[in-house]
Amino acid sequence: MTDYRSEKDSMGEVDVPLAAKYGAQTQRALNNFSISSLTLPSSFIDAVLQIKRAAALVNHQFGLLDKTRCKAIVTAIDRLLGGEYRDQFPLDVFQTGSGTSTNMNVNEVVANLAGEHSKLPISANDHVNMSQSSNDVIPSAIHLSAALQIANRLLPALEELALDIDQRASELGGVIKTGRTHLMDAMPISLGQELSAWSCQVAKSRERLEFALGQLCQLSQGGTAVGSGINAPEGFAVAFCRTLSARVGLTFTPNRNFFEGLASQDTAVAASGQLRSLAVALMKISNDLRWMNSGPLSGLGEIQLTALQPGSSIMPGKVNPVIPEAVAMACAQVIGNDSCITVAGQSGNFQLNVMLPVIAYNLLQSVELMSNASEALGAQCIADFQPQEANMQRALSKNPVLVTALNPLIGYLKAAEIAKRAYAEGRDIIDVAEQMTDFSRQQLLEYLDPAALAKGGVPRGDGS
Repeated sequence: MTDYRSEKDSMGEVDVPLAAKYGAQTQRALNNFSISSLTLPSSFIDAVLQIKRAAALVNHQFGLLDKTRCKAIVTAIDRLLGGEYRDQFPLDVFQTGSGTSTNMNVNEVVANLAGEHSKLPISANDHVNMSQSSNDVIPSAIHLSAALQIANRLLPALEELALDIDQRASELGGVIKTGRTHLMDAMPISLGQELSAWSCQVAKSRERLEFALGQLCQLSQGGTAVGSGINAPEGFAVAFCRTLSARVGLTFTPNRNFFEGLASQDTAVAASGQLRSLAVALMKISNDLRWMNSGPLSGLGEIQLTALQPGSSIMPGKVNPVIPEAVAMACAQVIGNDSCITVAGQSGNFQLNVMLPVIAYNLLQSVELMSNASEALGAQCIADFQPQEANMQRALSKNPVLVTALNPLIGYLKAAEIAKRAYAEGRDIIDVAEQMTDFSRQQLLEYLDPAALAKGGVPRGDGS
């Protein structure tokens, strides 16, 4: 049986498990919120802890917090950041919309550990939460945690993915295949050109996320309850950002308007939108890979992905494109997360948004999914797929759309006749064109050369 101790807050006494490092307000939240089994991720708790650490140092700098208590708070936080007592942050994501329960959970655990270390009474509200409010801590923690995860995990993963794609594009630049629009045969392109589009998608996604990162690095810490900065000393925000930046390795600045930073979550919504755009790009790449790998006999069979596991419990020898499938599912989740964040972002009522915890949860999950998906797609799929050149050449030789190159020489209608006849008779386009035009075979070999056509431009009428 669990032993309990009695803890007191402004509402009275409440029983708390004897071994718990948290206090009355955390216990009340545990009693009140059992909506799901979801808890806020460690990266978010770490961000709140970093905010408490920087605030303690700044409060001491401003003469508001004595040296002994400051040191005790910092020591307690460093223990928590080092991995101790991580089970002491058990609250449901679906809690009070300001995240006050999580803010007080952190305050109570830090105060308890700091008190044990210093042998002094340390208050969760008066000392650990000094110069702060849940209303500026939680929005700042959303920005801080997302910024760190984007900068340290997602952007490097995207850079590595782009390098993997560029390497293969360089290797496969001379492999010519049938292009496709509407899933139908179109003019030829090189495999390198096809991959260059993927690389550009990834690069543009990275650029958009870098812009979002710049806005996430603006914090509203110092706005306290409603944005006015009540109970925070003048200059707190600037000193806080300077202290935090030196600690975490990114440069943070005070938000230009604290009222905006507390009342809205527009920056988080925008960052989520860029994650959604990335998810759309990765899903496109994943589905291209699935189509190109389809077969091996009755599909396109243009590439062969590395076999990673058996694909069927009943069909021996079947192998499926499991990494693109997994990535596509991760992308679907991120798109869903963005819808949730969009709805939550609309819940800024007057001076405070009241869906902060679910924004934090979904935003950080999206960053994690896109980071891991990018790494998997590059390392386990793109880096080592094998082109099936014989299959590509076989389809290319019978592609009636190659006749498009003759449009400037014989006109669209005549070219369409040739294409339709080649398709109807199942013949190579060059054989039909030789019959139906005055061009020599040598001229047609030059006009209809897939490698030349992949470079674009207009054919010359002299056959040279």
